[in-house]
Amino acid sequence: MLKRWLLSILLNAVALIVVDQLFASFYLEGFGTALLASLILSILNVIIKPLLIIFTLPITFLTLGLFLFVINAITLMITQGLLGSSFVIDGFGLAILAAIILSLLNLLLNRLIRDTVDLNR
Repeated sequence: MLKRWLLSILLNAVALIVVDQLFASFYLEGFGTALLASLILSILNVIIKPLLIIFTLPITFLTLGLFLFVINAITLMITQGLLGSSFVIDGFGLAILAAIILSLLNLLLNRLIRDTVDLNR
């Protein structure tokens, strides 16, 4: 369980670095900052994200779940606020776009790792 969580944090940090490379308005100071941001995001996803989902359930239902990207963008912006100048996202629109790309990258990376681990068994 702990191994899976640590692997998830590492893969999310890699995805954050990829998004950093894609957009000039998305800045991470380095891989250490990406790891710290990934750790903070995982904690926020456990504590704050469920509350946000409950509060926004009607709009999430009406948008067929697409509002979850807005919630992910909010957690990204909170993480950015906590890390200060070492993690900067210029605007909420970019945060939504980054949330979408991070979700897709995490899906791909987790699937790739899972398939690789399954092949080695």
